[in-house]
Amino acid sequence: MSRPALEVADVFRSHGPAWRRAHAGHVSLDQLKVMSAIERCRTAALGGHVARCADCAYTSIAYNSCRNRHCPKCQGAAAKDWLADREADLLPVPHYHVVFTPPAAVADIAYQNKAVVYDLLFKVSAETILTIAADPRHLGARIGITSVLHTWGSAMTHHPHVHMIVPGGGISLDGSKWISCRPGFFLPVRVLSRLFRRLFLEKLMAAYAAGRLNFFGDHALLADTQAFATHLAPLRRSEWVVYSKRPFGGPEAVLAYLSRYTHRVAIANSRLIAVDEQGITFKWKDYRIEGHNRHKRMTLATDEFIRRFLIHVLPKGLHRIRHYGLFAKSACADNVARARELLTVAKPEGEPTSAAVDPNKPSCPCCGGRMIIIEVFARGATPRHQPTAPTNRIRIDTS
Repeated sequence: MSRPALEVADVFRSHGPAWRRAHAGHVSLDQLKVMSAIERCRTAALGGHVARCADCAYTSIAYNSCRNRHCPKCQGAAAKDWLADREADLLPVPHYHVVFTPPAAVADIAYQNKAVVYDLLFKVSAETILTIAADPRHLGARIGITSVLHTWGSAMTHHPHVHMIVPGGGISLDGSKWISCRPGFFLPVRVLSRLFRRLFLEKLMAAYAAGRLNFFGDHALLADTQAFATHLAPLRRSEWVVYSKRPFGGPEAVLAYLSRYTHRVAIANSRLIAVDEQGITFKWKDYRIEGHNRHKRMTLATDEFIRRFLIHVLPKGLHRIRHYGLFAKSACADNVARARELLTVAKPEGEPTSAAVDPNKPSCPCCGGRMIIIEVFARGATPRHQPTAPTNRIRIDTS
């Protein structure tokens, strides 16, 4: 894959030092670590290896990746590995995409209390959909959920929400049969929305009462109990957004969709257009507009671009992909096996794809031959071997 003309790493390398000096004392250690990782990713600073084709002697240099979960360059390989593990859990039924989005007033609280509120968003959205699915008036079944947290909108503003991928049915409460949802319809979103609202506000108030929420700056007044209650009061009457999309065509479509959602970061390198004295220009989608007109360009001052990227650095230890219900780790294998038995389908055979196509062992770009590692060099070192100079362009793997 060719390297994008512009990367977040380029912005950080050229403008990061000045930005860090200007904001010294106001940037968290986790944010500083993310900036450093992205700046050093796929460079000699992290070391790497030299590979040579066994057939034509073509030689290339590949630098190590930082493996940081916020790095735009590292998420492709991470997504492939994760999807390979998930493929065996996919059931041969329609799958639905459900999105839970708290109101802006809750997002404001989350901005200053990310670990607590993001965790609540995961747990409450899962409890909501599991509860309604188990209700005999709706589905009357135990379902499986894969939840993914996104904290951004297309313009990198703070917009926390949870994406769920859910099979269109579940195991009956007595475990005797598979119950499918109605064709094209999973669960009533208005019912989900009302329960989501009630449970979330209850648990948010409990977290506040337990002293787990902190407020500062423009929201310092919310430390007062009455002010906090007043802030939440309108939310008890407003409609909370729960959105259910049409079902996917099949397991392959689900995998393709998951590969685009599970390991996203605030902005992909492919969306960057230019950097100049005006700032950073990038592509974004205005979801308030229908059709092709929603595709737009935005230019942010470099300072603001870096700030927006870093507000999406997740708290240390917070998992952004979680599994609930039938897919909960403790009993996932047994539950999937039982579901397949009830659906009368066999367990997938061992996957040969990982052996046939290994992204860590690319073939020679010149002749397709096997590339063999002939040198491994340490962080900051210069490789002894030089890459082959092709007739048209040098190919050094820094994508």
